[in-house]
Amino acid sequence: MRIIQLLPELKVGGVERGTVDLSDHLVKLGHDSAVISAGGQLVDLLNEHGAKHYELPIAKKNIRALVQISNLKKIYSKYQPDIVHVRSRFPAWINYFALKNFRGKRPIVISTFHGLYSKPFYSKSMSYADEIIAISETVQDYINENYKVDKSNVHLIYRGCDLKEFNSLALSEGWTKTWFDEFPQTKNKIILNLPGRITGWKGIESFIDLFLHIDTSRFHGIIPGPVAANKRGYFNLLSRLIKQKNLSDHLSFCGARSDIAEVYKISDIVMNLSSKPEPFGRTIIEAAACGTHVMGWDRGGVKESINSINPVGLVEYGNVEMLAKQIDKVLIASPPESIPIQFTKESLVSETIKVYELALSKSS
Repeated sequence: MRIIQLLPELKVGGVERGTVDLSDHLVKLGHDSAVISAGGQLVDLLNEHGAKHYELPIAKKNIRALVQISNLKKIYSKYQPDIVHVRSRFPAWINYFALKNFRGKRPIVISTFHGLYSKPFYSKSMSYADEIIAISETVQDYINENYKVDKSNVHLIYRGCDLKEFNSLALSEGWTKTWFDEFPQTKNKIILNLPGRITGWKGIESFIDLFLHIDTSRFHGIIPGPVAANKRGYFNLLSRLIKQKNLSDHLSFCGARSDIAEVYKISDIVMNLSSKPEPFGRTIIEAAACGTHVMGWDRGGVKESINSINPVGLVEYGNVEMLAKQIDKVLIASPPESIPIQFTKESLVSETIKVYELALSKSS
């Protein structure tokens, strides 16, 4: 097979990393793999495993990017892909118009819905595909409810966790010492962890309120995640809120972490408290793969993942008091030893290739 994946750019992120992982697997199986994007630091990884990268400025949603339609046609004519796999809405529109009056062999189009997109009309481009992949049952239901698609063409494939990176191997003494040197306030405490970038819908306010309902002499909360320049004001607001509630000694922002797997392991419970339903909830699966307890609201993709790991970690949405009461029940339970196979990177790539093969068999 000759496969092209199409996405805005190849900077560090879950979707981008999944694109590279799939490409690597395709090449190892003897297929031809290419990626079209505006570029980024992960391009080097494509080159290392022998895939091709075509750089097109399709990351920005503007009229200038639409002129890339003719350039995309040229790439398709030259590369002659059997399959084009679109992973984002704006590139999917460019692909749609490129193929509308395409002369030559028309490739099969596969799309992956990575989210619960808020603009149904703009998101229609993702439904213009021969086969559609949903990253959770929550997303699958959203697709079936909002778009006129054949349900038999919508396939559930969960996002995959890399068990080489996220595993239950013991922390090194050196890393542990460095951690406690940097965050001595977490020593001899039960560490509650709310990972994720600092933004308004990640449930940080609920996490702060949680510490008003628990014995702070036992617990310490950490919030590892980057603060974008346009979120600095929100970060300052959260810092003031923590101070106003007299919780400064019990909650710590950790900034962006390249060692997030280790941070999961040093934690006793990792939480996801997003104020809107998560399409998947990647941090829950990663933390569970590291052998750490997980908790979250009883809805969306988080509900699906926690339900398959330890349902006692699910709490009614927004009920912070119940969340506080449930913590000790979670801690008493055995921590996860592994994650279900459907949440692994190996499952993701093998199931995606099955969708490719199914689509090709239908067209032959």
